[in-house]
Amino acid sequence: MTLFHTDDDGEPMKSSPRGRSREERRRSLGIGLLAGSVLVALTLAVVPSPYVVEQPGPVFDTLGTVSVDAPVPSSTESPSSAGGSNAAAAETKKTKIPLITVSGADTYPTTGQLDLLTVSVLGNPDNLPSWMEIIGAWFDPSKAVVPASAIFPPNESQKQRDAANTTLMSDSQQDAIAAALTNLGYDVVTGIEVAGFSDGSPAIGVLQESDVITSFAGTPVKSVQGLRDAVAASGVGVPAAISVLRQGVATDATITPIDIAGKAVIGIGAKAKYNFPFEVSIRLDDVGGPSAGMMFALGIIDKLTPTDIAGGAHIAGTGTIDSDGAVGPIGGIRQKLYGAKQAGATVFLAPSTNCDEVVGHVPSGLDVYSVATLQDSLNALAFIKKYGDTAGEMNAKTHTLATCQN
Repeated sequence: MTLFHTDDDGEPMKSSPRGRSREERRRSLGIGLLAGSVLVALTLAVVPSPYVVEQPGPVFDTLGTVSVDAPVPSSTESPSSAGGSNAAAAETKKTKIPLITVSGADTYPTTGQLDLLTVSVLGNPDNLPSWMEIIGAWFDPSKAVVPASAIFPPNESQKQRDAANTTLMSDSQQDAIAAALTNLGYDVVTGIEVAGFSDGSPAIGVLQESDVITSFAGTPVKSVQGLRDAVAASGVGVPAAISVLRQGVATDATITPIDIAGKAVIGIGAKAKYNFPFEVSIRLDDVGGPSAGMMFALGIIDKLTPTDIAGGAHIAGTGTIDSDGAVGPIGGIRQKLYGAKQAGATVFLAPSTNCDEVVGHVPSGLDVYSVATLQDSLNALAFIKKYGDTAGEMNAKTHTLATCQN
């Protein structure tokens, strides 16, 4: 009996190596896939993407308080106890103050909340999110992935962006005060202030910066949009009379609008000039942009009227506003919808011009109403106050308030 195989000449044959079993091949494949997955995961976790993530930001109740830095002097040691004198060092602590303060007019108690909403951005040009963070955001309905260059233009510095957002916030606060007081019957608009000139402007040499335009082509102007409308109605190439206040003195001149991109313009930067009968101050640090205007206006009206317009409800909303009370579109509304829901709001007031972004993206349990004016918002608040928790159901039956669906 032989213990090995032989060939035709009787020589022993070398045995073939035993093939790997199916289980061994499967195990090797699994190890390879695992190693590859780990490598891909590590790459996605550390390699920056060219995107940033927009997500719900802090929420502020315009009827409530905010925390601000309050400088306080530190204690100083006496020369006898410390062997010398030390200058008092400035310290800061947080203190709570009303977000909206009114001085010189009667105010009334309020209940409920009127929340303004913000959007925060994850990432910046110096610290971009990883691909892993971007993939996670793609599957989160409360977040949006956008190119970093769309939020941080390469030709604009962070200092310039901050300054622009601060200016927009400051102007929106003034517009909100004007819209609220105008709604309450006060005449607060002096005119439209000239803030600068574009190249080739027909107003150069006719107007000066800080001039306040009170009428154009015989039409009184009370808002920037009103001035645009008056210029458009006058038409390109038609000399038009313009009345201004220059250092408080009334004067008249003539300007001929020109055509830019198919529109009649006079080539100026402009903003409304106001004269308020009493002081209204809004304090909101580290938040920029114009999108809180409508909610500021509602908060001011609620404080100045005895009717308690919020009526105990938790309401959130967003939208720019001008002195006439026109509500304008904003960015990041989907993130703000989720921010409102996370904050506990049950009602959301959305600019009608943002409705195309709202439909199909409303979190469960949040009733959204479409508003085009400050009065639309006040009407919505009155309806909600009347019907309480059944307001959404009642509106579905009566169609009293506009929604983005109808």
